[in-house]
Amino acid sequence: MDLDEAREFVRGNSNAVLSTLRKDGTPQLSPLNVAVDREGRFVISSRETAYKVKNLRREPRAWLCVLNDGFYGRWVSIEGEVDIQSLPDAMEPLVDYYRTLSGEHPDWDDYRAAMVRDQRCLIRIAATRAGPDREG
Repeated sequence: MDLDEAREFVRGNSNAVLSTLRKDGTPQLSPLNVAVDREGRFVISSRETAYKVKNLRREPRAWLCVLNDGFYGRWVSIEGEVDIQSLPDAMEPLVDYYRTLSGEHPDWDDYRAAMVRDQRCLIRIAATRAGPDREG
C-alpha cells in the first residue's frame, strides 16, 4: 500500500493499536488514537511515564493497526521509525494533535496545563511501510 493512501485512511480513522517491543522482545500493545501531522508522520499523544514511551526510547520502532469505526472492513497496518518529542517543545504539536482529532478546545490554557500536569509527549512515526497490499 502506498504511504499516502495509508495517511488518507488515518485522516478519516483514528482508532488504532500500537505495538512496541518490551525488553524481552515481546510485543506490548496499546489502544489509542492516531493522527497525521503536517509532515505526514503518524502522531500519538502519550505520557512520558507510559510503558510504550519507555519501550520506544529503548527501541525506536513501532507498528500500528488502524481500524475503521465499524471494526470490520477496511484497515491499515503501518510500521516505521519513531522519535519522541517532549515538553516544552511538544506543546504546540500536542495542540495540533488535539485540533486534528477533536477540533477546538473550549479552554486552551486548561488543555496546556493538563499536558504539563500529565507529562505528555508526542510519539511521531515516520512510516516506512503500510499495508495490506492485497486481501488474503
